[in-house]
Amino acid sequence: MKVVEDPDVLASTTRKWQTNGQVVGLVPTMGALHAGHQSLIERARSMCDRVVVSIFVNPIQFSESSDFLSYPTPIDSDLDMCQTLGVDLVYRPDAKRMYPEGFSTSIHVARLTDAWEGRDRPGHFDGVATVVTKLLAASRADKAFFGQKDFQQCAVLRRLITDLDLDVEMVVCPTVRDHDGLALSSRNERLSAESRRNALAIPTSLRSLQKHFDDGQTESATLCDSIVQALTDNDLVIHYVEIVDSTDLAPVGTAQVGNVVIVAASSGGVRLLDNHILT
Repeated sequence: MKVVEDPDVLASTTRKWQTNGQVVGLVPTMGALHAGHQSLIERARSMCDRVVVSIFVNPIQFSESSDFLSYPTPIDSDLDMCQTLGVDLVYRPDAKRMYPEGFSTSIHVARLTDAWEGRDRPGHFDGVATVVTKLLAASRADKAFFGQKDFQQCAVLRRLITDLDLDVEMVVCPTVRDHDGLALSSRNERLSAESRRNALAIPTSLRSLQKHFDDGQTESATLCDSIVQALTDNDLVIHYVEIVDSTDLAPVGTAQVGNVVIVAASSGGVRLLDNHILT
């Protein structure tokens, strides 16, 4: 496994692979790799001849500096996982290389970033869009792999790739959950035992909502109220609970198959995201 910091070295390596007819897959990460990342890498491994994993904690997507400074960076275990999973190359640029002096470009995806995470975390998606564009440009990947847990992020990046005519296939992989049902996230490590128990109300209420939908309840407000009540009963701070269209993320009054229930709530001060596509 090769570890590189220079985007020119990354580009020359992937170009050589592609010249030999090999398909290159990119798994963009901020490190602190867990089983969710493992599933993305394994999916990339199954679909591509070569797999690149980027590890970069992107400072421009954090609206709170304390959140950035507290983000875990267990690089040794991250590299061990990549090695074990057969990753061909790990791209580890530093912030000065990604955003050198004089860097003044930002990518903004309109409308999709106005609500939900975009409303609560100003500038977050501009940072995500900018860094992903740079990673795609440097890696020249044929396919890029992302997790469904960050549903709004996936919608934003899909729009970005379409609008900018980027020659890459976006592959969205299912949310991976821990044994207790909590969606895997690097932030979960910051949950106390009590906060984690309370946070389980999120996946539990999503499953209950699907049952209500199966039983014929389609009014979005009523369905969402059941989640709000469950989260409130478990001392979670609710940021939003909504049923939205899967493409433009606009709220829907009457739920139907294919709509997405999106949830953001904090437990013990840790912000958690989850979602469920109605079936």
